[in-house]
Amino acid sequence: MGIQLFEHNMDAYKSALKLMELKGKAAVIHPTGTGKSFIGFKLAEEHPNSNIVWLTPSDYIVKTQLENLKKEGCGGFDNIRFITYAKLMIMSDADISGLDADIAVLDEFHRAGAKSWSAGIKKLTNTHPQMKLLGLSATNIRYLDNQRNMADELFDGNIASEMTLGEAIVRRILSPPKYVISVYGYRDELRKYEERVDRIVNTAIRDRNKRELERLSRALEMADGLDKVFERNMENRTGKYIVFCSGRDNMEEMAGHAPEWFGGIDGGMHIYKVYSEDPSTSKDFASFKADKSNHLRLLFCIDMLNEGVHVSDIDGVIMFRPTVSPIIYKQQIGRALAAGKKDRPVIFDVVNNFDNLYSISAIQDEINLAVSYYLDRGEANKIGVSSFEIIDETCDCRKLFESLERSLSAAWEIYFRAAKSYYIEHGNLNIPTRYVTESGLTLGAWIVTQRRVYAGRSPGNLSEAQIERLNKIGMRWENVKELKWLAAYERAREYFETYGNLDVKADYICDDGFRLGAWITNNRTAYINNSNSLLNDKRVKLLNEIGMIWSKNNSLWERNFAEAKKYYEANGNLNMPHGYVTKSGVKLGAWIDKLKQIKNGNTNAGAKLSDEQISRLEDIGMEWGTKYEIQWRKSYMAACEYYRENGDLNVPAAYKTKSGILLGKWIRRQRSCKKLDAERIQSLDRIGMTW
Repeated sequence: MGIQLFEHNMDAYKSALKLMELKGKAAVIHPTGTGKSFIGFKLAEEHPNSNIVWLTPSDYIVKTQLENLKKEGCGGFDNIRFITYAKLMIMSDADISGLDADIAVLDEFHRAGAKSWSAGIKKLTNTHPQMKLLGLSATNIRYLDNQRNMADELFDGNIASEMTLGEAIVRRILSPPKYVISVYGYRDELRKYEERVDRIVNTAIRDRNKRELERLSRALEMADGLDKVFERNMENRTGKYIVFCSGRDNMEEMAGHAPEWFGGIDGGMHIYKVYSEDPSTSKDFASFKADKSNHLRLLFCIDMLNEGVHVSDIDGVIMFRPTVSPIIYKQQIGRALAAGKKDRPVIFDVVNNFDNLYSISAIQDEINLAVSYYLDRGEANKIGVSSFEIIDETCDCRKLFESLERSLSAAWEIYFRAAKSYYIEHGNLNIPTRYVTESGLTLGAWIVTQRRVYAGRSPGNLSEAQIERLNKIGMRWENVKELKWLAAYERAREYFETYGNLDVKADYICDDGFRLGAWITNNRTAYINNSNSLLNDKRVKLLNEIGMIWSKNNSLWERNFAEAKKYYEANGNLNMPHGYVTKSGVKLGAWIDKLKQIKNGNTNAGAKLSDEQISRLEDIGMEWGTKYEIQWRKSYMAACEYYRENGDLNVPAAYKTKSGILLGKWIRRQRSCKKLDAERIQSLDRIGMTW
């Protein structure tokens, strides 16, 4: 009978086969728990005469995958050689050559971006140039490594199938969980706010914020403890739960609270701990897996169960987390989710600071995008669920926290009004640092603080609106260094007006001795290295206005743009596959996708696009957004066309455009959407939307 893939994995497998045949490589990006490894095993099953090298972060991940394979009634494969990335790194050239590899499976391929591991992969691919590649991972982005996109680096963007966690829940590939939000260890957070309040010089403002802080503190003290939260929401009181901690000390502390937090649920609970990075060496881990008792079973661990390791019959996870990367956050959630699982898992998200209370909103957004995407494509049959239960145990405290934030913001407003009065009287904001108003506001020190926050040299936030309001009353943001840079810029502008360009040699010196060439070189280097200490967006814009040459590779950009323009003239758009290569050998698809990532701030691997470059690209049909955003814009353009023809947006519910857009249903969804952003609302208002 062989390996039976779930429908979503069979679709991904077929797509991967086609890409591997055409391009030699393919990546599958599916969430944790969806059974990605079976795609690789299916490949081995259907290619018994191919030598397959299966690269993995750890031997234990492979052991677990083979155990899962055995549970499905399938044996091992003689044509697969399992090798860890770490082992590949130290293998000799002769040993790598002896692998005689036809196919390499890169499991958890985002990990392959590590500097030492990537060297081994490069050696393997160079030794076996005809070898095909299949990548499996829950993510293609290395969030803590400059947002590197490993699907681009390893697979040239040849993605056979991509699915978000939210999309997997919408399609019921993964069961929608019950999600419980709570908070612990808030005292450190309160101390931070106490410090902020204590720094306020004005007595009246400080006292008002102290009262807000005291209200929040009392509410937190009176809120239900974690024992009540767990008892109220832990549906299977004799189930298995994985408890994620941030480190060994944190794990010992959390495990020490177990009798207090879980004793009311089951006084005879079984507690297990995993310390090792290799769970196979842990007796506790083996005992936890084997425990079939009628007791609450808790496995306390750090991060080693995040990746590739699945434990069957898990009823939920408990995340004691500070800020973590999106990869780890979703992997921890994934431990409670598994394709084909019928029971509703419970996820306890217990954070230790207020800023992290709504990480779940990212998954909600993925769900909303997936629902809209399938509705816009007329594939509503793929939508199994459009939401899941979220229980916010922090609601009242969060409201008080937001009230405190508003109160602290009000202090800014009071100082701003004093600054405006000073401006009206003096015509500027050149206020001495020690200046104090008649009402006792230390206005001079406040102005200095705004400049330091603006420059990123002091903690705090200045919104765009606040910056604009200060600009209107004569705020000068420049410090001494800024004025010095502007003076040098004037020299560069004079050169441009004289010679018509900024193609300045590195050793060029002005008549008065100013080393303009060195200054230009320093700014160019800062731009390439993305150094904010010398360059900001304002300075980049000023230099662009006088023809700054940021890279000697500009000619390469122009060549690629010319090819993009040809493609647009022939096809009317730039909607090409990532792997598209022109007849002249330009990897145009990869270039277009990289520009989108740079424009959307998803990567630092490349120079920022100038306004002129953005404008030129948009003139030839460039669309910057995700597939969901592009789909929304297509529907919006159809609505604009309907408005031009009919003078209103009273679109019949069943109305469908000639191009196949279900415009009537789309209009109804926009009316009912609670999270429609302000820009989209304004766009619809402009074409007569009745809400």
